[in-house]
Amino acid sequence: MKILLRILPIALVAVFITVFMTGCEAIGDIFKTGVWTGVLLVVLGIGVVIWLVSKLFGGGGR
Repeated sequence: MKILLRILPIALVAVFITVFMTGCEAIGDIFKTGVWTGVLLVVLGIGVVIWLVSKLFGGGGR
């Protein structure tokens, strides 16, 4: 019963998406989400690299 309660919301969302969204609309939304996820990851990665470089090359103030 616990497994059913865990899977039921995911199944309902999947059914809702397949019934109420057209295929092209769903694919477009998936690609838009993927693009923004990629942009955020790149910005985060650049920030981490800048932070590491500043720590390695005199960012400590010593």
